[in-house]
Amino acid sequence: MSPSAARRRTIGVIGGMGPLATADFYLRLVRATPAATDQEHLHVIIDSNTEIPDRTAAIEHRGPDPTPALVETARRLVAAGAEVLVMPCNSAHAFLDAIRRAVPVPVLDIMEEVASAAAGLTPVPAAVGLLATSGTVRRRLYQAALARRGIEVRTPDAAGQRAVSGAIASVKAGETGPEVRGRALAAAEELVRAGAGAIVLGCTELPLVLASEDVRVPLLDGTEILARAAVRAGFGEYQTWHERSPGSTGASPDAVRRH
Repeated sequence: MSPSAARRRTIGVIGGMGPLATADFYLRLVRATPAATDQEHLHVIIDSNTEIPDRTAAIEHRGPDPTPALVETARRLVAAGAEVLVMPCNSAHAFLDAIRRAVPVPVLDIMEEVASAAAGLTPVPAAVGLLATSGTVRRRLYQAALARRGIEVRTPDAAGQRAVSGAIASVKAGETGPEVRGRALAAAEELVRAGAGAIVLGCTELPLVLASEDVRVPLLDGTEILARAAVRAGFGEYQTWHERSPGSTGASPDAVRRH
């Protein structure tokens, strides 16, 4: 079935966390869409709500709860016609259940999508290294999703986590140069030395400074994986992770960027 003939669903993007990561997600969604004309692309509504409070600060009990703003944004997108929602922000998934309860449409889960992609690697890694905000690491959302597939998660030590958090903050400030890349890369290399068979970019700022050629193991790019899941959802080809057959990863091989 051609994209123009398929039953298409409008994608709503809960964005602004941060704006550059949201723009990167949209670009990847467009590039992943099997379309030859403007009219064959998906209808996408983006609410780049930069007033959503910091998710990591909330998780670490040093900032306001972002749930009301996340729910408001989700409801606004549904009211505008969105039929599937995505959040290109990993830390925001700590509040995913509340968002799902608040809206009558599916909300995709980046952790489950990445975990499915990890389980689809050949060979399946015994452990992956996670680069993410301290809030995402603390909430153990990736650890839970990957444990269901028999995969362990390695995280940076305290110094490495500070380096990753600093790199993320720099990208949010618009800095994507070699120094920022170097900080993130050093943390990734340390995780590979500790036995990680793949690296998960578990923050949507990190794909803006790290690429597959930077590491010697498969790179699981959460932004790319979520974008491809959104495309499948938009064309009615999406199944939630628990609806897939045991042998299905649900993720395009192209979503796993390799050396």
